[in-house]
Amino acid sequence: MAGSPEAGQGTGAAGLPMRVRIIAVAVATAVLATVAVVYTVTAVQRTEAADAPSAFGLDHGRLYFRSMREGAGAGRVARLAAAPGPETAGMRAAAAPGPDRRATGGPACERFYAAGGTALCLQRRPGIPPAAYAVVLDGRLREKRRIALTGIPNRARVSASGRMLSWTMFATGDSYATSSFSTRTSILDTRTGYLVKNMEDIPLTLGGRRYHSPDVNYWGVGFARDDNRFYATVSTKGRTYLVEGDLRAWTARTLRENVECPSLSPDNTRLAFKKRVRDGARDPWRLYVLDLRTMREHPVAEERSVDDQAAWLDDHTLAYALPGSGGKGSDIWTVPADGGGTPALRVAEASSPAMVR
Repeated sequence: MAGSPEAGQGTGAAGLPMRVRIIAVAVATAVLATVAVVYTVTAVQRTEAADAPSAFGLDHGRLYFRSMREGAGAGRVARLAAAPGPETAGMRAAAAPGPDRRATGGPACERFYAAGGTALCLQRRPGIPPAAYAVVLDGRLREKRRIALTGIPNRARVSASGRMLSWTMFATGDSYATSSFSTRTSILDTRTGYLVKNMEDIPLTLGGRRYHSPDVNYWGVGFARDDNRFYATVSTKGRTYLVEGDLRAWTARTLRENVECPSLSPDNTRLAFKKRVRDGARDPWRLYVLDLRTMREHPVAEERSVDDQAAWLDDHTLAYALPGSGGKGSDIWTVPADGGGTPALRVAEASSPAMVR
């Protein structure tokens, strides 16, 4: 009808003016878009909140680890006191586990280590394919840098100063007890930001001669106090060797055979390592300590097979993970480094021990 406000606008099947329908569709689209954005942001915030620590940081004299206890803190970084109470002269952290007063407030990690106000968290996210990351954290366990990785997180170390970081990923396989594995080990200088994605290109001297082989694998890097010298394991032709390296010169040389996952003592005089004492993939290793001045080695009192890079709680005590009771998870044990004493359960349902000094 002439003069009608709807004239010339047309109507829809329901008799609504076309302009009204267009406005309604636009409003509905905007509402749906807003809902989608809000949902996405909320989901991201929930994920970040789940991963982010609250008031939980690195405190001196505290033992940090990855909690494997069922519940809200499973898979997250936790901490407890270095000893269950006041220590008397000569008393060591390995003496007794004491009550478990763990506090869980750190990020979710597959492997963890911390020193010098810096922490390294290796994460793995489900997906096709799964995603993995090396996350560099500050003294309050806040993220500073995230590096995308491939493979399965396996070893993590931070130098005493907090400057140098290293990590090892399984590229294929998931156990050092078999020959069907390949590793990729990286080194990060947090001061310069320089990243060595794969250290297999470092010139290697084996038996006094420059060595080349496509099957060379490195893992278990640990740094000396000067942030330049490092120790690691190299494997080739079915054998493993202890390697001493120089980062500035970018060279490495083998020191002795049958050494895996070396860990340097705080005073830089000894290396804890696992030594293959049995053939095959069942319980092949035993934990040893090597004196770097005399190059003499001795086993520690732990007679069970240790498939871990032991950590030094102090100059006298080693901590390491062993399979938990019933084959579930793992527990952290300690043992004197001098070969005496007896192993002691330190933290049940835990792994990746790191004493912050």
